[in-house]
Amino acid sequence: MIKHFHTFFNHQNDCNVALREQYKILEGIINVLQKAQKNGKTIFAFGNGGSGSTASHFVSDLLKTAITKGNKRFAAISLVDNTPVNLAWSNDQSFDAIFIEQLKNFLKKNDVVFAFSGSGKSKNVIQAIKYAKKNNATCIGFTGMDGGELKKICDLCIIVPSSDMLTIESTHLIICHCIIDFIRKSGKPLFKYD
Repeated sequence: MIKHFHTFFNHQNDCNVALREQYKILEGIINVLQKAQKNGKTIFAFGNGGSGSTASHFVSDLLKTAITKGNKRFAAISLVDNTPVNLAWSNDQSFDAIFIEQLKNFLKKNDVVFAFSGSGKSKNVIQAIKYAKKNNATCIGFTGMDGGELKKICDLCIIVPSSDMLTIESTHLIICHCIIDFIRKSGKPLFKYD
């Protein structure tokens, strides 16, 4: 068991260290977010399974944790959280349609779309990103493995250098927390966690 702990945490740490090669991408993502905040654009986030919970968590942090005094609040929507809507689209059309159909209700030019997919191959995620691109949104991907199709179609894409889904998903959340922490420290946070 101790050997497993050692191996698991070492791999997680190695992935975090390897992200140094993608700091410019991370900087670009933060710039996109702060521009959207300033201009009142909406940020959408989605994914499946653990990636869906990361999307929801990230939106929660944007809506509350990232509030800084004197700055506009973020407008953000998680497309995974409306269970009846997701079930309706899944049942009446297809599971592949659950995110694209919601974007058709809300998406406007220059909005920002965050897609979380450990493999970069999830059909419902890819369809939604392709729709967002056609409609002049900025598309940001969080993926792992070889990046799949997601890395090819996003404007900015972070790829966790691992083939282990648990490591990919936990690293995505660490990256999201890094983004939120930077935004908080760019101003005067409304909420403190002492």
